Amino acid sequence: MPNGPAPARRVTIVDVARHAGVSTTAVSKVLRNAYGASPEMQAKVRAAIDELGYRPSAAARGMRGQTYTIGVMLPDIRNPFFADVLDGINAQLGGTDYQVLIASACNDEAGEAHVTDAMIDRNMDGVVLIAPLTSRQRLERIARTVPTVVIGRHGNSAAYDTVADDDFTGAGLVVAHLAELGHRRIAHIEHLETDPVRLREMPNAVRADGYRHAMHVHGLGEFIDVASTTYTQPGGYLGAKQLLDRPQRPTAIFAGADIVAMGVLDALTEAGLSVPGDISVAGYDNTTFAAFGPISLTTVDQAGHEIGANAARLLLDRIADTVRPAAQVKLSPTLIPRRSTAPIS
Repeated sequence: MPNGPAPARRVTIVDVARHAGVSTTAVSKVLRNAYGASPEMQAKVRAAIDELGYRPSAAARGMRGQTYTIGVMLPDIRNPFFADVLDGINAQLGGTDYQVLIASACNDEAGEAHVTDAMIDRNMDGVVLIAPLTSRQRLERIARTVPTVVIGRHGNSAAYDTVADDDFTGAGLVVAHLAELGHRRIAHIEHLETDPVRLREMPNAVRADGYRHAMHVHGLGEFIDVASTTYTQPGGYLGAKQLLDRPQRPTAIFAGADIVAMGVLDALTEAGLSVPGDISVAGYDNTTFAAFGPISLTTVDQAGHEIGANAARLLLDRIADTVRPAAQVKLSPTLIPRRSTAPIS
């Protein structure tokens, strides 16, 4: 006796054609929005597709040269800022046939290579790489293989499109805000970077440069103080612990990302210090939890949703015209003051 009902057979293009009373060629034309499919034929085929629950085979579509899938590589799936970027990508792709498939590279160059190779091997129509650590040479090799948009990196290339926030200016907004509140000992927690190219291109490095420049502009160069850890919550915790151990602790901490600021708040609470009574704290990204009442984090809004929407728009343009000139989009950041910063007491 069989153990259960046999699995349902997948509905095929032949089934759709029989149900609609048309040829398989006609069904194919409708699926591809090709010339020669009359409105009446399209109505018959679309009705049959809905009634039968037909789903085109992604593998078969890939063999014909298009899979209608877009790969998005995240450096760290735990950072909530990337959810805003993904929202923007999905919103821009709404109403199209494209589906987004997401993978995290865990802030690791070897992991990035594994993820991007997998996306290419699966014939994805395009990829969006968020703040990749990958070398410029490898990024250009990827872009020569599949349409590519890079988010976050400030270097330009003729091979791929880029979308970035003006991180240098954004860091300056934070320092200016804190200086206007009377703070002089303004410290910064950065993501440690040593590679010469990434020091020029990565958002974390550009923000650190912007911090140093702004401190000099406001006559505070002698108070520059940087803790180099990681753009993670543990990195923020460790960076704050280092800063608190200084002979003269800062009166304000500029965390390079909101997720870093969360670690800073943990460390300050553990040390029995109040925010902003003892130390003011500012972040960067304007993630959803920054506006949460008990946190109320002063931060920089770099418009993650808009970044994602621009990236998806550029990628669709690149898929449609692979030889068009590369485009670079740079967005202007905005400071969002909240209760985590206050005048120095």
